[in-house]
Amino acid sequence: MALFLLSKKEEDLVTTTEFDTIAAISTPPGEGAISIVRLSGEEAILIAEKVFAGKDLAQVASHTINYGHILDPKTKQEIDEVMVSVMRAPKTFTREDTIEINCHGGIVATNRILQLLLSNGARLAEPGEFTKRAFLHGRIDLSQAEAVMDLIRAKTDRSMKVALDQLDGNLAHLVKSLRQDILDVLAQVEVNIDYPEYDAVEEMTTRLLKEKALDVKKRIQQLLQTAKQGKVLREGLATAIVGRPNVGKSSLLNRLLHEDKAIVTDVAGTTRDVIEEYVNVHGVPLKLVDTAGIRETADKVEKIGVERSRKAIDQADLVMLVLDSSQKLTEQDRALVELTSKKKRIILLNKVDLAQQIELPELKKLTGTDELLTTSVLKNAGLDQLEERIAKLFFGGIEDSQTTVMVTNARHIALLNQAEDALDNVLDGIKANMPVDLVQIDMTNCWDLLGEITGDSYQDELLNQLFSQFCLGK
Repeated sequence: MALFLLSKKEEDLVTTTEFDTIAAISTPPGEGAISIVRLSGEEAILIAEKVFAGKDLAQVASHTINYGHILDPKTKQEIDEVMVSVMRAPKTFTREDTIEINCHGGIVATNRILQLLLSNGARLAEPGEFTKRAFLHGRIDLSQAEAVMDLIRAKTDRSMKVALDQLDGNLAHLVKSLRQDILDVLAQVEVNIDYPEYDAVEEMTTRLLKEKALDVKKRIQQLLQTAKQGKVLREGLATAIVGRPNVGKSSLLNRLLHEDKAIVTDVAGTTRDVIEEYVNVHGVPLKLVDTAGIRETADKVEKIGVERSRKAIDQADLVMLVLDSSQKLTEQDRALVELTSKKKRIILLNKVDLAQQIELPELKKLTGTDELLTTSVLKNAGLDQLEERIAKLFFGGIEDSQTTVMVTNARHIALLNQAEDALDNVLDGIKANMPVDLVQIDMTNCWDLLGEITGDSYQDELLNQLFSQFCLGK
């Protein structure tokens, strides 16, 4: 059995499960070329041998893949032709012995293999338990564990890169550097407190705490500056496409998606419900919402769609207000300009391939901006400029940095905000001439809060809640 140096807290958490061998299907359900059934634990190789006909898995070299068949040990019935990967601890994801059975993709064969493993000594893994074991065994920290799920859910190349950076430990390294700096100053404070006979000690200690609090606060603020962009990359940008009927909203959605998702006709009220789709715009994941045209209507179904459109506008991070440049402004247009005035928005003058009739001076006065984008969705004109405007509006150059560590996780953002508050308490305490040992408490609190990001300090409930969001095979 591989030995690991664990903290007392980690030992308590691992005790109940460290001798279990867990199994789960690691590939998505349904038909495919292959499926992978994963085993992890002390008896992973032994259990796999019971159902595998081929080489002696106990004798093969680690990190090899071996051809054979899965047999039911009771009936000797052949279940599938497989390739079995053998990986011995500690050089595995979980730092436990790990087996991965590559079988033909399909629900029946995959489930039969999993059931055989479970009936021969393994137990079904809990959601995220493979990653949880990797964390408990020190293979990754908590921020890296969360990055695993971010990587799985990434919708664009850019969001995937941010997740990979966190999985590589970039955020963890920065946070640990902050914690070490705080620890160094706390150690110095303790030494100074132990020698109170020197008159200058308290003044020197206070100055030391103030300088470090200001330095760490500045670095935390730099991290938090990336939080808005990071949240967009992780969760997508809720984008509502709004306008009165027949201005080209559904056509715009179809162009951005590069497929005919929404029905396009010249009949007002064709779109009666909210249509949601994800699209990649310069690396920014947009959750596009094509709303029903907002107008007064007696049609009950269309009226429900209009109400949902209003709700979509309220919840949107970005509003694309589409106006028909070939027609004069209507009261509905003016109402929509007012309705979206407090939202971050891009105003599109569509149908510029037709004779322009829209009153530009009035529109610029109503919107308070000259930055109006002209498009012809029918002719596929102006869409590149639209995509560039979206990227610039929400990233403004941060995305071009190769060194910026981006915070994407809501839990991390909350902890960084709390850590900043703790540092404010340190500075307020110093300003109020509070005793050094009381000021030190807030500095220690900041150290603990940063430790919750990486899992150096955590509550059991936090682990259970985090890993329960993972899929079974991860």
